[in-house]
Order: sequence, then C-alpha cells, then structure tokens
Amino acid sequence: MTDSAGETLDILQVLRAPVGGLFRHVADLTRGLAARGHRIGVVADASTGDAIAEDVFAELETLCAHGVTRVPMSRQIGLSDISATTHVRDRIGATGARIVHGHGAKGGAYARLGARLVGAGARPAVVYTTHGGSLHYKRSTPAGFVFLTLEQLLAPLTDAVIFESAYGEGVFGEKVGAPPGIARVIHNGLQPAEFEPVAGDRRFDFLYVGELRTLKGVDVLISALARVAGPDGRPATLNIVGGGPDEAAFRAQVAAAGLADRVVFSGVQRARLAFGTAGAIIVPSRAESLPYIVLEASAAGLPTIATRVGGIGEIYGPTADRLIAADDVAALAAAMNAVLADPAAAAAEAAERRAFVERTFGLDLMVDTIVSLYRETLARRP
Repeated sequence: MTDSAGETLDILQVLRAPVGGLFRHVADLTRGLAARGHRIGVVADASTGDAIAEDVFAELETLCAHGVTRVPMSRQIGLSDISATTHVRDRIGATGARIVHGHGAKGGAYARLGARLVGAGARPAVVYTTHGGSLHYKRSTPAGFVFLTLEQLLAPLTDAVIFESAYGEGVFGEKVGAPPGIARVIHNGLQPAEFEPVAGDRRFDFLYVGELRTLKGVDVLISALARVAGPDGRPATLNIVGGGPDEAAFRAQVAAAGLADRVVFSGVQRARLAFGTAGAIIVPSRAESLPYIVLEASAAGLPTIATRVGGIGEIYGPTADRLIAADDVAALAAAMNAVLADPAAAAAEAAERRAFVERTFGLDLMVDTIVSLYRETLARRP
C-alpha cells in the first residue's frame, strides 16, 4: 500500500507507557503509515511495558525508518520530564520530522515542549491525541487542577488535536477549552482479520481484559460476581486477564469474598487469545475514552457487558441502550445473570453490534484520515 496523495512525510510518534489501547493505537498507526511509505520514528518510556510490548517494539523497529528510542518517563510530574523532553527535541533534529504526534497527556506534553525547543525554522507541526488522559480528572481535585491547567497552557503549542470519540471532544471543550487549531474526531480502527470469529474452550462464563486499576471497575466486577449464577444454580466463573498497580488489592478482595475457586488471574495475554476462554466479556470501567477492548470484542462477535462511560456508546451504536451504569454492582450482576439465562439473545445482540462496528471502525479509514489531517496541518503553517 502506498500514499499517492502527496509527498512522503517524516513523522515522530511520542507516547509514555507502552500498554493498553493507547499503545495499540500507536502501533497500528505506525504500521499503517509505514505501509504508505512514510518515514516514522517512535519515542516511548523505557521503564514500563511487558513481554508483548517488547515483541511489538521489535516489529516496529523493522518498520520505522527513524527507529524506536526509549527513555525513562514518569507517570507523575518529575525530573525525568526534562530529559524526556530534551530527547524528543533531539529526535526531531535527528529525523527532520515535519510532524510530531503526541499520544496521551505525557506524550502530548513531550511532543509539544520538545517541538518548542527546536529552532523556529525547523519547528515541526504538532498533533496531539488525548486518549482520555487528563480528561479523566476533575478540576476540583488537586491533581485535576494541575493536569487540566497544564493542558490549557500547552494548548497554544498545538497545531491539531485528534479525539478518538465525540465524547472526548466534548469533555475537552468543557474542561480545557476549544483547541486553537484543527480539531477532529477520528475513531480508532480495526484490521479485517479482527472480524473473524474466535475459537476456544469457553471454560469461563465471563472475562475481563485490561489494566488492573480501580478506575477500570474491576472491584465492582468482583463484587457483582458473588451475585451471579447460571439457570442451574452453578456459580459463575471469571477469567481476569491483565496486570496493573491494583492487582494485589483485587486478589485480596477475591479471597475475602470467598471467590478464589471461581476467579483466575491469568496475567497479561493478547486479547484475541483471551476471547476464546469465556462466553462473554465484561468492561466495568468508571471512565474511558474509546476503549479498544470493546471494539475488539465487538468485532469478534463476543457478547459484551459494558458501562455507559466515555465513547463506548459510539461503539455500541444501535445497541447503546444496553449499556449499564458505572459503579453499580446490582446493575452489573443483573446484566451478567441475563446473559447466562438467555445466551441466544446475548449472541443476537453481539451480532448486531459486530455489523455496526465493521461498517464504522476500519483501520484503513483511520490511517488515511490521520494522514489527511497531517497534510492539512502542514498546509496551514507559515
């Protein structure tokens, strides 16, 4: 595949933690840009990631004309931010990047500050994709006040902002203000192979895939599981796939609730591999932007129970009325019991959602639209 729309672009992708949907997005975008003949470089944190991330980086290294570099980047504000910003500046100079695309709050900050440190004559255009990040915070909290104020201060250094969802665009407007440059909603996209059915033994009733953080509602899911059983009275089972800072707390919750024989912590796995282990997937998040796990599960035709947060309704499309309230143990338990009581109805809903996602969330559409935005951004610069 080539990009026949114009000249080859030198592009630097900047992110912090190589985990979750943000990393998946950057990897997919990098593959798509490289396939279209553009010269890409990637900058990411050196202190986070897992075996799967290392495999992805090894693949991207073969695709990126400007290579993959990794430096320490802290989740919170710290001294490493200075060295990370300097590194991005140096990579801009070394690669001759005309576009620097920052992903997430930290990646966006490094991209914008690093570009600002480059001489005016060589300064690249800066694109920022929010991926939720700072938008999950409330200004009334100390952390929220700091992060959202920083977003406002960095906004003038941004040529274009990409939102993965219309929801994210609305929240940004409310909490940060209108972006000064180009602003566009570009949904994440999936590869054609991801719409193939997933085989497996379905030995668990339910599945959770994602970071093990309280924000993701895993504690709500564990509490709900205690209230769920099949029509024959058999207690429901759960496979928890992923890792994160609150794993120990969730394991303690499972033990305290007497659910150790019904819950398995399977560690980090690829999502499609995990899909074959259960009859339905649960996404009990308290906050999201446009989560890939809902897209992936929908594309695979896996029955899904998700909360009404972020842009999930944009993925659910004609089935959006089936979403449940976040942080509601009773509602989640009722939805889980309903899936076990009527698997045929759950499968029919999943098929309807799969058809909508296939029409709306294609990877080629995502990459081509982002390339068009890059070119529009460059065209507007002096």
